[in-house]
Amino acid sequence: MSRLTHVTSGPYAPPAAAREPAVRSADGARLHVEVHGPEGAPAVVLAHGWTCSTAFWAAQIRELAVDHRVVAYDQRGHGRTPASPACSTDALADDLEAVLTATLAPGEQAVVAGHSMGGMTVMAAAARPAFRAHTAAVLLCSTGSSRLVAESTVLPIRPGRTRTRLTGMVLGSRAPLGPVTPLARRILKYATMGPASAPHMVEACARIVHACPRAVRHAWSHVLDGLELDDHLSELRVPVEIVAGTADRLTPPVHARALAAALPDCLGVTELPGIGHMTPVEAPGLVTGKIRALAAAHIHSVPAVEESA
Repeated sequence: MSRLTHVTSGPYAPPAAAREPAVRSADGARLHVEVHGPEGAPAVVLAHGWTCSTAFWAAQIRELAVDHRVVAYDQRGHGRTPASPACSTDALADDLEAVLTATLAPGEQAVVAGHSMGGMTVMAAAARPAFRAHTAAVLLCSTGSSRLVAESTVLPIRPGRTRTRLTGMVLGSRAPLGPVTPLARRILKYATMGPASAPHMVEACARIVHACPRAVRHAWSHVLDGLELDDHLSELRVPVEIVAGTADRLTPPVHARALAAALPDCLGVTELPGIGHMTPVEAPGLVTGKIRALAAAHIHSVPAVEESA
């Protein structure tokens, strides 16, 4: 069962899935997968970030599922997917391949959107056969391919070895986050969101992030600390659009600009003034609109979809 304490009303309350197909990754790990929206509609696949869950995409799922088939899944140890000792970019790529293969018909393509670690999942899977077969276009939100800790501005001190070391200690802490209190909300807002984020946005993110088990948070922090996916970018050959917040302290816009310069087919970077790291929550309409536009432009036909197990 999920450990999440969800927001229960409003635009960030996760909608009920139409179905939850049984999906296992290459190593047998069970993945929690949700399918929303009508069968036969253009497909969208959503990969969430570190310490989040499918609930993070609630606003996008609610809007897109009206006329798209939306697939969302929990990364290992997050939400309702059990924790696994296999924490690596290869495991992330395996899981995305498994989700694409299980939920899309042969020849069917989707727009794949990844936020933060979900974007890194997309990069890690770029050369995988199932990813190439099933991906029409990509939206990368608030993400980077390397130097995540070195470029982070969570700690407001001069860049250099000291800041990098201390940032690594903070992000990789084993300390429990505890209950969602006013102080916890302020800390989470400072670290991950823009200064103008509305209270209901902060509340939604806090409940999702605080529900992530600390052992899972710690394990995946090591993967992010050592992340090196620069060599994968040349393999991401589909059209890619990038969204970044100018107030993002975890993946500042320097990452978005570096991705745009390295990708073979970058459609552009949208930098959102005053928005932090949680772009799908902080700017839900814009992110949803980007996904919808990519689907309209790049999904040219929808094969008949067989019911999955």
